[in-house]
Amino acid sequence: MKVIQTPNAPAAIGPYSQAIVVGDLLFTSGQIPLRADGALVDGDIAVQTMQVLANLKAVIEAAGASLNNVVKTTVFLKDMDDFAAMNKVYGDTFGEHAPARATVQVAKLPRDVLLEIEAIVSLV
Repeated sequence: MKVIQTPNAPAAIGPYSQAIVVGDLLFTSGQIPLRADGALVDGDIAVQTMQVLANLKAVIEAAGASLNNVVKTTVFLKDMDDFAAMNKVYGDTFGEHAPARATVQVAKLPRDVLLEIEAIVSLV
């Protein structure tokens, strides 16, 4: 296993890594809307989704891949009523590439944010 760490995304706020490479796969930890300096991004679901996806992109790029290599994501939403707005930003970010995805509503997220996204990425 290889640990992936980049200063271009927020540092882990617990006993975990930003991402781990195993074989030809990268497993990212869930990203929340924190800037790389650790400050929480205020704003609606669209603003928070943009930051989360920017964080994922930074971690994925640190492993030598791109968003086009994402195989699957899991989106954790505080409120499923935010799905359409999140989905718009998500779709605009990924463009024609459409990874497999699960989206679930959860009771609470770290720092009381509106969403968290994790990804599995192919490195080949």
